[in-house]
Amino acid sequence: MARDIGPPRLTLERVPFAQLAGWRLDNVAAAVPPFLKSCARFLSRPDAAPFDPLPSRVDYGRVGDWRAPCRAALRLPRDDEAAARRFFETWFVPFMVADYGRTRGLFTGYFEIELEGSRHRHGPYQTPLYRRPPPAVASRYTRAQIDEGALKGHGLAFVWVEDPIAAFFLQIEGSGVIRLDNGKVIRVGYDGQNGKPYVPIGRILLERGVIARDKLTMQSLYAWMKNHPRQGAALRRQDPSYVYFREIGRGGPIGAEGVALTARRSLAVDRRFIPLGVPVWLDARQRFGARTCLRGLFVAQDTGGAIRGPVRGDLFWGTGAAAGLSAGATNAYGRYFVLLPRAVADRLAATG
Repeated sequence: MARDIGPPRLTLERVPFAQLAGWRLDNVAAAVPPFLKSCARFLSRPDAAPFDPLPSRVDYGRVGDWRAPCRAALRLPRDDEAAARRFFETWFVPFMVADYGRTRGLFTGYFEIELEGSRHRHGPYQTPLYRRPPPAVASRYTRAQIDEGALKGHGLAFVWVEDPIAAFFLQIEGSGVIRLDNGKVIRVGYDGQNGKPYVPIGRILLERGVIARDKLTMQSLYAWMKNHPRQGAALRRQDPSYVYFREIGRGGPIGAEGVALTARRSLAVDRRFIPLGVPVWLDARQRFGARTCLRGLFVAQDTGGAIRGPVRGDLFWGTGAAAGLSAGATNAYGRYFVLLPRAVADRLAATG
């Protein structure tokens, strides 16, 4: 019987860059633009402000500790891989992330889905997207109740989409592009949740023996629900969690940090343990199929309802069908490392 070791606990172990498998093979220059987006966000706060405003067992330093690295990043020549690698090796120290000493965890993928929709409910456009209600209403209803019309008459629906299955996956992904029937295109993003626990419908089908574990992808889930519309609708309602949306501006989907996400370089993490804006080196291997390696430098810029624990991440693959294929097939097991400024690293070492 597995021993109960209690709630998750983040631990960090300082390691050299030489221990990051594949470090010298990745084009780390591609991670500089998203890192600068994060710099612009957190450097708007005073130097004395904590880098991570949420309570944490780990001191990730003050904003002032990150100002010099950010300024150095601004001076980097564009797309210069060697200069970018020297920058990270000069200004940062890697720390291997663990949960009670366990360094390996699950890494999945997400993307910005594309849907067909309308500003008005008519014809095939029957599935509403809702703005966030007032707090007393936002947490009152489950997905099943909302699907059955609990929010009708509140004036919250701002667009109707054609495909209810795609609308469900939009809630999982958190952002999407909607092509309207009048020829215009809008982008929607996460604007809150009903506070109910997230229940993965894929796990339900696994437990029923409907889909084999090595065949479980977003595409296989979509196909099953498309081929079994009544059962699919019932299955979706077994997840009580529900996401509200808002229209967002151009420039890409906006992550929890408030910056536009970058395809293949932004990572969703559990913010209870990993602060937004920190560079992260990922070293994972796909669990099924060709078991290819997923290695590269990312920036923690988003969160997700299913992303829970110190060693857990969700890779943002981009927008559209191709990105969806990559995201749906991402099911990897591995480890990651946070890169912290040397001043922060030295203080962590001094405090043990």
